[in-house]
Order: sequence, then structure tokens, then C-alpha cells
Amino acid sequence: MIPVALHAGNPGPLTGEGNWTWLIPGRVPTLIDAGVGLSNHLDALESALGGASLAQVLVTHGHSDHASGAPAIAARMPSTRFLKHLWPGRDQRWHVPWVPIAGDDRIEAGETTVTAVHTAGHAPDHLCFWHAESRTLFGGDLAIEGTTVWIPSGDEGDLHAYLMSLERVLALNPSRILPAHGPVIEDPRALLLGYIAHRQKRERQVIEALRSGDRNADEIVDRIYSKLGDELRTRAVETVAAHLRKLERDGVARRDDEAWHIMTEGSGR
Repeated sequence: MIPVALHAGNPGPLTGEGNWTWLIPGRVPTLIDAGVGLSNHLDALESALGGASLAQVLVTHGHSDHASGAPAIAARMPSTRFLKHLWPGRDQRWHVPWVPIAGDDRIEAGETTVTAVHTAGHAPDHLCFWHAESRTLFGGDLAIEGTTVWIPSGDEGDLHAYLMSLERVLALNPSRILPAHGPVIEDPRALLLGYIAHRQKRERQVIEALRSGDRNADEIVDRIYSKLGDELRTRAVETVAAHLRKLERDGVARRDDEAWHIMTEGSGR
């Protein structure tokens, strides 16, 4: 299996240099992620197909930079199927007939088969696609070389689920991850273990901030992050909120009228 990297052409503050989509050529030509529907992306896709018809698009999750290109692909390539883990109340935004898939489903792609791996956290519907023979993971937004992954607490992001997803992927022992952003990840184990260590460090900082009297995510961001621009600050607040919700789930913190507190010893979960 030799996937072809196709850039979606959508750089921006939330997407960095933009999204990568991945074409698996062969008997069942398969695209991983739909991009955003720009004509240059569709032209490159047609060129890479070399006259073949695109059979299907496997969408890693429903965020707009991964799914919103589906209608444009459907308009130009009407025989294409669109598969994803459905997200109730969200997927109807993209007007294509979705084929539902879920974790552990095996899907023919190119000349081979990939397996869907449910990796919630960044989004509840997030799937990666695992090619066991080459130990290659199509990673979506699970991991990005050189930075951490945003957990949007206000949009159903879940830090506990994300950490479980990292452990699930570590157990697969991938040799490389083909991500939706940034370069190919050639040492997945080191990156994913670094992510876990980073989240553990950040959790300790959030706990210490609560012990020092901070009572909401904004106050904690002021304490533990250096000066941030507006966009990065918004993401930092979301990240801290995700940590607070995990601490609440773990019985370490509680919230009263939007103020957060460390649980006192013996107060229980």
C-alpha cells in the first residue's frame, strides 16, 4: 500500500498549513478525509486517480476541515460513497448520504483492507484507519508532529477519552502515522508517550492552580500559560476546561456555580 498525499489547500489559524487527505489507489480507490471542497484539491484528486473512479471517502470525523468537502466531491464524482462514524445532530450539515461505520469495522480500500479504530477525544466520532500489514495508521487529528492536539471542551471534546485513545493506538504499535495536519509521524510511540506525559504535567498544573485559589479556566490560563494571542488563548481555555472536566470525572475537583474547587480529603467522588 502506497498512499498518495493530497493537500486540501486550506491553510488558516485553525488548520495550520492546511489538511492532508490520503488516496489509497487500487481496486477500491479510497480517499481518507474529504477536505473542504476546493477545486484545486478535486483537480489533484482526479489527476492522482488517473482515470479511475473514486469508490469511497472515509471521513475521520465531522469537523469542517475533514468533512465539508464531501458535497463537492459528490457533485464531481457522483458514484462515490461517504463513510464515517455518525455524529447525531451534526452530520446532516454535509449533504451527502452517509454510510455509517464504527470502531473495529473492516473496510476494503485500494488493494487491501483497513480497520476503523474509534479514537474519541478530539471529537466523539473520531476514527483512525489501521493498515495492519504495513503498521500504518491514518491518524486524522489524533496526533500532529511538533504540537499537541486541541481538545475542544465546548464542542464535545473529552480529555479522558483522548488519553484512552492514545493508549489504544500505542497498543497497536504503529510504525508510522499519516496525519491530517503536519508531516508524517515516523516515531509514533515517542510522540504519543510525550503527549501523555504532557497531559499529566498540565493536569498537575491545573490542580496546583486550584489549590492556589484559581476558580475558573480563565484564571488558570493566566497562571500556567505565557502570553497568548486571542485565538491561542481561546484554545488554552478550552484545554483547561477539558482538564477540569476530567478532574471532576476522576473525583478530584468539583464545580459549584461555575467556580471550581479541589475535593477535600474524604469527601468522596
